[in-house]
Amino acid sequence: MARAQSHTRAPAKSKQRRMRRSGRRDPAAVTLLKKDHRQVEEWFDEYEQLEGEEEKRELFEKIALALKVHTALEEEIFYAEERGEVEDDMLDEAQVEHDAAKKMIAEIEAMKPGDELFDAKVKVLGEYVKHHVKEEEQPGGIFAQAKKGEEDLDEMGERLKSRKEELMGTMAPQHH
Repeated sequence: MARAQSHTRAPAKSKQRRMRRSGRRDPAAVTLLKKDHRQVEEWFDEYEQLEGEEEKRELFEKIALALKVHTALEEEIFYAEERGEVEDDMLDEAQVEHDAAKKMIAEIEAMKPGDELFDAKVKVLGEYVKHHVKEEEQPGGIFAQAKKGEEDLDEMGERLKSRKEELMGTMAPQHH
């Protein structure tokens, strides 16, 4: 009888500990950037399932816009203000990864979905972005270091949000 009780008590304790650990919410800046990451990862996965060239073009345009806006947000605000809080090497590498991703996006934008390497380039861009995201989000990564720093990441989140809305308007492709 006592043995059965200990079985029911132990999982409750570990569950409580798990909830407490994940219960620490990310500050607004990190929440916004992570949400962008999840959205783009989802779109890359969705792209893999598409057959039609028009669908591929439309989804790639959404991905490209999201990535352009996201990299601008990180570079203009997040990375810029985290200098001194986050290791320089890490921010420098992230910047180089952004530059390479932008080059890839420009190459893909110059192509059509039926072109020979279009799908391959989108797939590689997706893998590249996923790698970059993992580095930002891993323990000891840019986000973790930023959270330990002095910057007010909730206040920064508000600025990121309004700048994101602004950039979504100005960077969106103008279809006539």
